[in-house]
Amino acid sequence: MSAKQITIKHNKHHVHPCPIEKKLSLLNLLISKYSDMNILIVRANSLDVIKEAVTVENVTILSDDELKDSTETYELLISYDLPATPALYINRLFYATQMALILLDAKEQNKLYPIETVLKRVIKQEIIEGFEYEDDQKLKVAQKPIERPKEYEFKKTYEEKPKFDKPRRDNGSDDKSKKWEKKDKAPNKFLGKDENGKGLFSGKSGERNHRYDGTPKDKYSAPKKVGRKIEIKARKPKETPET
Repeated sequence: MSAKQITIKHNKHHVHPCPIEKKLSLLNLLISKYSDMNILIVRANSLDVIKEAVTVENVTILSDDELKDSTETYELLISYDLPATPALYINRLFYATQMALILLDAKEQNKLYPIETVLKRVIKQEIIEGFEYEDDQKLKVAQKPIERPKEYEFKKTYEEKPKFDKPRRDNGSDDKSKKWEKKDKAPNKFLGKDENGKGLFSGKSGERNHRYDGTPKDKYSAPKKVGRKIEIKARKPKETPET
């Protein structure tokens, strides 16, 4: 058989998460809810527990091996667990005509994704009140603190010196304003020339390079070397031939 022969619609295919110890209670609840339907219950193995708990005329209980030889169809398929391979679950769907339900405990979650991959769709999960996963069954790994062996404990080989607080500087607003206050500088005056003819000045400035004798210097001086000038002659217009 091919997957195209599956008649279950997407909105009629559900997963009911449920702790393994509450599966029988949830199974009985679903049987009473859909009592007007012809129900097929499939489990991979160990059918005795289900057969003892369920004694309803409209319910058939089979294993995956027994289902292969069956020729009947059922309105509702309830998978009590998931089989080892997706192909076995697809085989279950061939015998359902209207609805398919899965009772899924936390340890079977890793079997669900391969089935959804084959079906090329996600099976909707619906939690029924009173059958939620317990805190210790949630798919979360509790991280324990790492215990360091005693032989790796840090041993102090020195004595800690007492820490002394450094005196704080007074950073008042008055001091800051004085720090950045512009100070008046004495004007730089030309004092004359020394015995070598170099200029002397009263303050530190660029004039201490003794480049001139105190006379004002031009802001921009003409370049010493002038590039070669190229004369460009205008092109003569072409003469048009006379017609």
